Amino acid sequence: MGVSAPFRVTDGRDGARFMVIVAPRASKTGLAGIHDGALKIRLAAPPVDGAANEELAGFLSRLFGVAKSSFSIVTGQSSKRKTVEARGLKPAEAEKMIESALAEIVGKRGK
Repeated sequence: MGVSAPFRVTDGRDGARFMVIVAPRASKTGLAGIHDGALKIRLAAPPVDGAANEELAGFLSRLFGVAKSSFSIVTGQSSKRKTVEARGLKPAEAEKMIESALAEIVGKRGK
């Protein structure tokens, strides 16, 4: 069994940049954890006509509390593995928000 790559938030061109892996056509949209160095996100939308990418931007907007238009897909527009940039968000801020959201998931699973 290989070692999973660590999840990192880096300083992008205009803000925090990180990897996501999306799972479209899920029963509901939500954070699923960390997988292979990326934030895994389940999306209820299908990967058709940009619907999943649109839902990803909406989910990230709610997660980080910033405008949906702040998010751009840098690489992987039509792939499950994407690099996303959050314009105006500092990497340290993004990491804290992600850690908090992941802690909530762990807490819910532990109940």
